[in-house]
Amino acid sequence: MFENLKPTPPDAIVGMIKLAAADHSPDKIDLGVGIYQDKSGATPVMGAVKRAETLLLAEETTKKYIGILGNPSFNRLFSELMFGADSEAITSGRLAVAQAAGGSGALRLGAELIKLANPSATVWVSTPTWANHQPLIGSTGLPIKPYPYYNKQTQTIDFDEMCAELRTHAVAGDAVLLHGCCHNPTGADLTHEQWQAIADLMLEKDLLPFVDIAYAGLGDGLDEDSYGLRLLADSFPELVLAASCSKNFGLYKERVGLVAALTTTPEAAKLAEGQIGLTMRRMISMPPDHGAALVAKILADPQLNADWRKELEDMRVRMNGLRTALADALVAQSGTHNNGQMAAAIAAQKGMFSLLPVTPEQAEKLRSEHSVYLLNSGRINIAGAKFETIDRLADCILAVL
Repeated sequence: MFENLKPTPPDAIVGMIKLAAADHSPDKIDLGVGIYQDKSGATPVMGAVKRAETLLLAEETTKKYIGILGNPSFNRLFSELMFGADSEAITSGRLAVAQAAGGSGALRLGAELIKLANPSATVWVSTPTWANHQPLIGSTGLPIKPYPYYNKQTQTIDFDEMCAELRTHAVAGDAVLLHGCCHNPTGADLTHEQWQAIADLMLEKDLLPFVDIAYAGLGDGLDEDSYGLRLLADSFPELVLAASCSKNFGLYKERVGLVAALTTTPEAAKLAEGQIGLTMRRMISMPPDHGAALVAKILADPQLNADWRKELEDMRVRMNGLRTALADALVAQSGTHNNGQMAAAIAAQKGMFSLLPVTPEQAEKLRSEHSVYLLNSGRINIAGAKFETIDRLADCILAVL
Protein backbone atom coordinates (compact mmCIF):
# COMPACT_ATOMS: atom_id res chain seq x y z
CA MET A 1 0.00 0.00 0.00
CA PHE A 2 2.90 2.39 0.57
CA GLU A 3 3.46 2.77 -3.16
CA ASN A 4 0.27 4.84 -3.14
CA LEU A 5 1.95 7.53 -1.07
CA LYS A 6 2.72 10.82 -2.80
CA PRO A 7 6.22 12.35 -2.74
CA THR A 8 6.70 15.15 -0.24
CA PRO A 9 7.80 18.59 -1.45
CA PRO A 10 11.43 19.44 -0.68
CA ASP A 11 12.06 21.42 2.50
CA ALA A 12 13.67 24.77 1.63
CA ILE A 13 15.88 24.93 4.71
CA VAL A 14 17.05 21.31 4.43
CA GLY A 15 17.83 21.95 0.77
CA MET A 16 19.83 25.04 1.72
CA ILE A 17 21.85 23.05 4.25
CA LYS A 18 22.78 20.53 1.56
CA LEU A 19 23.73 23.24 -0.93
CA ALA A 20 25.92 25.05 1.58
CA ALA A 21 27.60 21.80 2.70
CA ALA A 22 28.50 20.99 -0.90
CA ASP A 23 30.15 24.39 -1.44
CA HIS A 24 33.82 24.23 -0.44
CA SER A 25 34.66 27.80 -1.38
CA PRO A 26 36.87 29.52 1.23
CA ASP A 27 34.65 32.60 0.77
CA LYS A 28 31.43 30.78 1.73
CA ILE A 29 29.07 32.63 4.07
CA ASP A 30 26.21 30.46 5.35
CA LEU A 31 23.29 32.56 6.60
CA GLY A 32 20.61 29.98 5.91
CA VAL A 33 20.41 27.70 8.94
CA GLY A 34 18.11 28.99 11.69
CA ILE A 35 20.26 28.14 14.70
CA TYR A 36 22.74 30.17 16.71
CA GLN A 37 26.37 29.91 15.61
CA ASP A 38 29.42 31.32 17.38
CA LYS A 39 32.35 33.10 15.72
CA SER A 40 33.81 29.77 14.57
CA GLY A 41 30.53 28.68 12.97
CA ALA A 42 29.82 26.06 15.66
CA THR A 43 26.72 25.65 17.82
CA PRO A 44 28.36 24.64 21.10
CA VAL A 45 26.80 23.33 24.29
CA MET A 46 26.51 26.24 26.71
CA GLY A 47 28.84 26.09 29.70
CA ALA A 48 25.97 26.30 32.19
CA VAL A 49 24.27 23.39 30.42
CA LYS A 50 27.46 21.29 30.62
CA ARG A 51 27.79 21.92 34.34
CA ALA A 52 24.10 21.22 34.95
CA GLU A 53 24.43 17.90 33.08
CA THR A 54 27.33 16.88 35.31
CA LEU A 55 25.25 17.58 38.40
CA LEU A 56 22.21 15.78 37.04
CA LEU A 57 24.17 12.66 36.15
CA ALA A 58 25.57 12.51 39.67
CA GLU A 59 22.16 13.02 41.29
CA GLU A 60 19.91 10.96 39.03
CA THR A 61 18.55 7.78 40.61
CA THR A 62 15.78 6.68 38.22
CA LYS A 63 14.58 6.80 34.63
CA LYS A 64 10.90 6.49 35.45
CA TYR A 65 8.26 8.60 33.70
CA ILE A 66 7.84 12.18 34.90
CA GLY A 67 4.10 12.45 34.20
CA ILE A 68 1.93 13.58 31.31
CA LEU A 69 2.42 17.30 32.00
CA GLY A 70 6.20 16.99 32.22
CA ASN A 71 8.78 18.11 34.76
CA PRO A 72 6.98 20.12 37.49
CA SER A 73 10.06 22.16 38.41
CA PHE A 74 10.66 23.09 34.79
CA ASN A 75 7.01 24.04 34.32
CA ARG A 76 7.05 26.32 37.37
CA LEU A 77 10.45 27.94 36.88
CA PHE A 78 10.21 28.51 33.14
CA SER A 79 6.68 29.92 33.53
CA GLU A 80 8.03 32.35 36.11
CA LEU A 81 10.83 33.32 33.73
CA MET A 82 8.32 34.10 30.98
CA PHE A 83 5.54 35.80 32.94
CA GLY A 84 7.51 37.14 35.91
CA ALA A 85 7.66 35.33 39.24
CA ASP A 86 5.45 37.88 41.02
CA SER A 87 3.00 38.37 38.15
CA GLU A 88 -0.74 37.90 38.63
CA ALA A 89 -0.65 35.18 35.98
CA ILE A 90 1.62 33.12 38.25
CA THR A 91 0.18 33.96 41.67
CA SER A 92 -3.52 33.72 40.76
CA GLY A 93 -3.56 30.01 39.96
CA ARG A 94 -5.17 30.80 36.59
CA LEU A 95 -2.28 29.36 34.55
CA ALA A 96 -2.38 25.87 33.03
CA VAL A 97 1.13 24.71 32.15
CA ALA A 98 2.71 21.69 30.49
CA GLN A 99 6.09 20.73 29.13
CA ALA A 100 6.16 20.30 25.34
CA ALA A 101 8.41 18.79 22.70
CA GLY A 102 10.13 22.06 21.81
CA GLY A 103 8.40 25.22 20.68
CA SER A 104 6.84 23.25 17.82
CA GLY A 105 5.19 20.84 20.22
CA ALA A 106 3.98 23.77 22.32
CA LEU A 107 2.40 25.39 19.27
CA ARG A 108 0.63 22.17 18.35
CA LEU A 109 -0.65 21.60 21.89
CA GLY A 110 -1.78 25.21 22.13
CA ALA A 111 -3.63 24.95 18.82
CA GLU A 112 -5.27 21.68 19.90
CA LEU A 113 -6.46 23.35 23.12
CA ILE A 114 -7.91 26.28 21.17
CA LYS A 115 -9.76 23.86 18.89
CA LEU A 116 -11.21 21.97 21.85
CA ALA A 117 -12.38 25.21 23.46
CA ASN A 118 -13.67 26.84 20.26
CA PRO A 119 -13.83 24.59 17.16
CA SER A 120 -15.04 27.54 15.04
CA ALA A 121 -12.00 29.72 15.82
CA THR A 122 -9.78 31.01 13.03
CA VAL A 123 -6.07 31.49 13.78
CA TRP A 124 -4.60 34.65 12.26
CA VAL A 125 -0.87 34.57 11.42
CA SER A 126 1.47 37.31 10.25
CA THR A 127 2.65 37.81 6.67
CA PRO A 128 5.39 36.64 6.60
CA THR A 129 5.75 34.17 9.45
CA TRP A 130 7.84 31.14 10.39
CA ALA A 131 7.32 28.58 7.64
CA ASN A 132 6.21 25.85 10.06
CA HIS A 133 3.47 27.88 11.76
CA GLN A 134 0.82 27.09 9.19
CA PRO A 135 1.55 23.33 8.91
CA LEU A 136 1.72 22.92 12.69
CA ILE A 137 -1.45 24.81 13.46
CA GLY A 138 -3.32 23.90 10.28
CA SER A 139 -2.83 20.20 10.95
CA THR A 140 -5.31 20.54 13.83
CA GLY A 141 -8.01 21.44 11.32
CA LEU A 142 -8.28 25.04 12.50
CA PRO A 143 -8.62 27.50 9.59
CA ILE A 144 -5.74 29.95 9.17
CA LYS A 145 -5.90 33.45 7.75
CA PRO A 146 -3.07 35.95 7.19
CA TYR A 147 -2.77 39.48 8.50
CA PRO A 148 -0.30 42.03 7.04
CA TYR A 149 2.85 42.47 9.11
CA TYR A 150 6.00 43.37 7.20
CA ASN A 151 6.51 45.34 4.01
CA LYS A 152 9.61 43.96 2.29
CA GLN A 153 9.93 47.00 0.04
CA THR A 154 9.81 49.66 2.77
CA GLN A 155 11.35 47.27 5.32
CA THR A 156 8.93 48.42 7.99
CA ILE A 157 6.04 46.88 9.91
CA ASP A 158 2.67 47.40 8.21
CA PHE A 159 1.06 48.14 11.57
CA ASP A 160 -1.87 50.20 10.31
CA GLU A 161 -2.70 47.50 7.74
CA MET A 162 -2.34 44.80 10.41
CA CYS A 163 -4.82 46.56 12.68
CA ALA A 164 -7.21 47.30 9.83
CA GLU A 165 -7.30 43.65 8.72
CA LEU A 166 -7.96 42.31 12.21
CA ARG A 167 -10.49 45.03 13.00
CA THR A 168 -12.41 44.40 9.78
CA HIS A 169 -12.29 40.63 9.38
CA ALA A 170 -11.44 38.89 12.68
CA VAL A 171 -14.44 37.81 14.75
CA ALA A 172 -14.90 37.24 18.46
CA GLY A 173 -13.21 34.03 19.58
CA ASP A 174 -10.58 34.03 16.84
CA ALA A 175 -6.95 33.62 17.90
CA VAL A 176 -4.14 35.93 16.77
CA LEU A 177 -0.67 34.40 16.65
CA LEU A 178 1.85 37.02 17.76
CA HIS A 179 5.64 36.66 17.82
CA GLY A 180 6.57 37.68 21.35
CA CYS A 181 10.01 38.90 20.30
CA CYS A 182 12.64 38.52 17.56
CA HIS A 183 10.09 38.03 14.78
CA ASN A 184 10.93 35.13 12.46
CA PRO A 185 11.77 35.75 9.61
CA THR A 186 11.94 39.57 9.68
CA GLY A 187 13.53 40.49 13.02
CA ALA A 188 11.08 43.43 13.10
CA ASP A 189 9.38 43.65 16.50
CA LEU A 190 6.43 45.70 17.71
CA THR A 191 7.21 48.75 19.82
CA HIS A 192 5.71 49.12 23.29
CA GLU A 193 3.14 51.53 21.88
CA GLN A 194 2.20 49.05 19.15
CA TRP A 195 1.83 46.24 21.69
CA GLN A 196 -0.57 48.43 23.65
CA ALA A 197 -2.52 49.35 20.52
CA ILE A 198 -2.89 45.74 19.36
CA ALA A 199 -3.90 44.70 22.89
CA ASP A 200 -6.61 47.38 22.93
CA LEU A 201 -7.88 46.27 19.51
CA MET A 202 -7.95 42.60 20.46
CA LEU A 203 -9.75 43.32 23.72
CA GLU A 204 -12.32 45.36 21.83
CA LYS A 205 -12.81 42.52 19.31
CA ASP A 206 -12.69 39.73 21.94
CA LEU A 207 -9.76 38.00 20.22
CA LEU A 208 -7.49 35.45 21.92
CA PRO A 209 -3.73 36.17 22.03
CA PHE A 210 -1.65 33.15 20.96
CA VAL A 211 1.92 34.17 21.73
CA ASP A 212 4.96 32.37 20.32
CA ILE A 213 8.25 33.13 22.08
CA ALA A 214 11.18 31.18 20.67
CA TYR A 215 14.04 33.66 21.20
CA ALA A 216 13.61 35.20 24.65
CA GLY A 217 16.82 36.92 25.72
CA LEU A 218 18.22 37.29 22.21
CA GLY A 219 16.50 40.59 21.39
CA ASP A 220 16.76 43.27 24.10
CA GLY A 221 17.14 40.99 27.13
CA LEU A 222 15.07 38.40 29.01
CA ASP A 223 12.65 40.75 30.76
CA GLU A 224 12.50 43.19 27.85
CA ASP A 225 11.68 40.41 25.38
CA SER A 226 8.73 39.33 27.53
CA TYR A 227 7.18 42.82 27.49
CA GLY A 228 4.42 41.99 25.00
CA LEU A 229 3.52 38.70 26.66
CA ARG A 230 3.35 40.27 30.10
CA LEU A 231 1.29 43.21 28.86
CA LEU A 232 -1.23 40.82 27.33
CA ALA A 233 -1.27 38.61 30.44
CA ASP A 234 -2.05 41.67 32.58
CA SER A 235 -4.79 42.80 30.19
CA PHE A 236 -6.59 39.66 29.00
CA PRO A 237 -8.65 37.10 30.89
CA GLU A 238 -7.30 34.36 28.60
CA LEU A 239 -4.29 33.73 26.37
CA VAL A 240 -2.12 30.88 25.10
CA LEU A 241 1.69 30.82 25.16
CA ALA A 242 4.07 28.57 23.23
CA ALA A 243 7.70 28.98 24.35
CA SER A 244 10.97 27.29 23.40
CA CYS A 245 14.30 26.59 25.11
CA SER A 246 16.05 25.62 21.87
CA LYS A 247 17.74 28.95 21.22
CA ASN A 248 18.25 30.63 24.59
CA PHE A 249 19.51 27.44 26.25
CA GLY A 250 21.00 25.92 23.08
CA LEU A 251 18.94 22.76 23.65
CA TYR A 252 17.90 22.25 20.03
CA LYS A 253 18.00 18.45 19.87
CA GLU A 254 16.65 18.01 23.41
CA ARG A 255 13.29 19.46 22.26
CA VAL A 256 12.29 21.46 25.32
CA GLY A 257 9.30 23.77 25.23
CA LEU A 258 6.38 24.95 27.31
CA VAL A 259 2.71 25.49 26.57
CA ALA A 260 0.69 27.65 28.93
CA ALA A 261 -2.93 28.77 28.94
CA LEU A 262 -4.05 31.71 31.04
CA THR A 263 -7.67 31.12 32.02
CA THR A 264 -10.40 33.06 33.80
CA THR A 265 -10.33 31.02 37.02
CA PRO A 266 -8.15 28.42 38.79
CA GLU A 267 -10.91 25.89 38.09
CA ALA A 268 -10.73 26.62 34.37
CA ALA A 269 -6.94 26.21 34.54
CA LYS A 270 -7.36 22.70 35.91
CA LEU A 271 -9.75 21.88 33.07
CA ALA A 272 -7.25 23.21 30.53
CA GLU A 273 -4.39 21.21 32.07
CA GLY A 274 -6.52 18.10 31.90
CA GLN A 275 -7.22 18.61 28.20
CA ILE A 276 -3.56 19.38 27.44
CA GLY A 277 -2.56 16.22 29.31
CA LEU A 278 -5.11 14.13 27.42
CA THR A 279 -3.86 15.53 24.10
CA MET A 280 -0.26 14.82 25.11
CA ARG A 281 -1.20 11.28 26.07
CA ARG A 282 -2.75 10.69 22.66
CA MET A 283 0.22 12.16 20.78
CA ILE A 284 3.39 11.07 22.61
CA SER A 285 2.15 9.71 25.95
CA MET A 286 4.90 11.14 28.22
CA PRO A 287 7.37 13.92 27.44
CA PRO A 288 11.15 13.36 27.80
CA ASP A 289 12.87 14.80 30.85
CA HIS A 290 16.58 15.38 30.17
CA GLY A 291 16.37 18.82 28.60
CA ALA A 292 13.63 20.05 30.92
CA ALA A 293 15.61 18.85 33.95
CA LEU A 294 18.63 20.82 32.70
CA VAL A 295 16.60 24.01 32.41
CA ALA A 296 15.10 23.47 35.85
CA LYS A 297 18.54 22.86 37.35
CA ILE A 298 19.95 26.04 35.77
CA LEU A 299 17.03 28.23 36.81
CA ALA A 300 17.01 26.88 40.38
CA ASP A 301 20.75 27.19 41.02
CA PRO A 302 21.84 30.84 41.57
CA GLN A 303 25.35 30.35 40.16
CA LEU A 304 24.24 28.33 37.13
CA ASN A 305 21.47 30.86 36.53
CA ALA A 306 23.94 33.74 36.60
CA ASP A 307 26.38 31.89 34.31
CA TRP A 308 23.61 31.08 31.82
CA ARG A 309 22.38 34.67 31.75
CA LYS A 310 25.93 35.88 31.08
CA GLU A 311 26.34 33.43 28.17
CA LEU A 312 22.97 34.42 26.77
CA GLU A 313 23.86 38.10 27.01
CA ASP A 314 27.15 37.45 25.20
CA MET A 315 25.22 35.81 22.36
CA ARG A 316 22.82 38.75 22.16
CA VAL A 317 25.59 41.35 22.20
CA ARG A 318 27.52 39.51 19.48
CA MET A 319 24.51 39.39 17.17
CA ASN A 320 23.70 43.04 17.76
CA GLY A 321 27.30 43.86 16.98
CA LEU A 322 27.10 41.94 13.71
CA ARG A 323 23.90 43.80 12.80
CA THR A 324 25.56 47.15 13.42
CA ALA A 325 28.68 46.14 11.50
CA LEU A 326 26.67 44.98 8.47
CA ALA A 327 24.55 48.13 8.51
CA ASP A 328 27.65 50.33 8.71
CA ALA A 329 29.30 48.42 5.85
CA LEU A 330 26.21 48.75 3.63
CA VAL A 331 26.11 52.50 4.17
CA ALA A 332 29.85 52.97 3.75
CA GLN A 333 29.95 50.98 0.52
CA SER A 334 26.88 52.48 -1.17
CA GLY A 335 25.56 55.59 0.52
CA THR A 336 22.33 55.50 -1.53
CA HIS A 337 19.00 56.21 0.11
CA ASN A 338 17.56 52.74 -0.53
CA ASN A 339 20.56 50.93 0.86
CA GLY A 340 20.64 53.32 3.80
CA GLN A 341 17.04 52.31 4.47
CA MET A 342 18.02 48.64 4.34
CA ALA A 343 20.95 49.28 6.67
CA ALA A 344 18.77 51.12 9.19
CA ALA A 345 16.25 48.27 9.16
CA ILE A 346 18.92 45.62 9.76
CA ALA A 347 20.45 47.62 12.63
CA ALA A 348 17.07 48.08 14.34
CA GLN A 349 15.87 44.50 14.07
CA LYS A 350 16.09 41.95 16.88
CA GLY A 351 17.34 38.41 17.29
CA MET A 352 18.85 36.11 14.70
CA PHE A 353 16.92 37.02 11.56
CA SER A 354 16.55 39.77 8.99
CA LEU A 355 14.66 39.80 5.71
CA LEU A 356 16.73 41.30 2.89
CA PRO A 357 14.78 43.04 0.09
CA VAL A 358 15.97 40.56 -2.55
CA THR A 359 14.02 38.58 -5.12
CA PRO A 360 14.36 34.78 -5.37
CA GLU A 361 16.51 35.37 -8.46
CA GLN A 362 18.82 37.69 -6.53
CA ALA A 363 19.00 35.17 -3.68
CA GLU A 364 20.03 32.50 -6.20
CA LYS A 365 22.69 34.82 -7.59
CA LEU A 366 24.07 35.35 -4.07
CA ARG A 367 24.38 31.59 -3.71
CA SER A 368 25.70 30.67 -7.16
CA GLU A 369 27.99 33.65 -7.82
CA HIS A 370 29.06 34.73 -4.33
CA SER A 371 28.73 31.61 -2.11
CA VAL A 372 26.41 33.52 0.22
CA TYR A 373 23.66 31.17 1.39
CA LEU A 374 20.20 32.46 2.35
CA LEU A 375 16.61 31.45 1.72
CA ASN A 376 14.80 32.56 -1.44
CA SER A 377 12.60 34.72 0.76
CA GLY A 378 15.66 36.82 1.62
CA ARG A 379 15.83 35.63 5.23
CA ILE A 380 19.31 35.68 6.70
CA ASN A 381 20.57 34.43 10.06
CA ILE A 382 22.89 37.19 11.28
CA ALA A 383 24.55 34.74 13.70
CA GLY A 384 26.06 32.99 10.66
CA ALA A 385 28.04 36.10 9.74
CA LYS A 386 31.55 36.91 10.96
CA PHE A 387 33.08 40.29 11.73
CA GLU A 388 36.13 39.57 9.57
CA THR A 389 34.01 38.95 6.45
CA ILE A 390 31.24 41.49 7.04
CA ASP A 391 32.58 43.88 4.38
CA ARG A 392 32.53 41.11 1.79
CA LEU A 393 28.98 40.20 2.77
CA ALA A 394 27.90 43.81 2.27
CA ASP A 395 29.66 43.85 -1.11
CA CYS A 396 27.85 40.72 -2.23
CA ILE A 397 24.43 42.02 -1.15
CA LEU A 398 24.98 45.31 -2.97
CA ALA A 399 26.25 43.48 -6.05
CA VAL A 400 22.95 41.65 -6.58
CA LEU A 401 20.81 44.65 -5.68
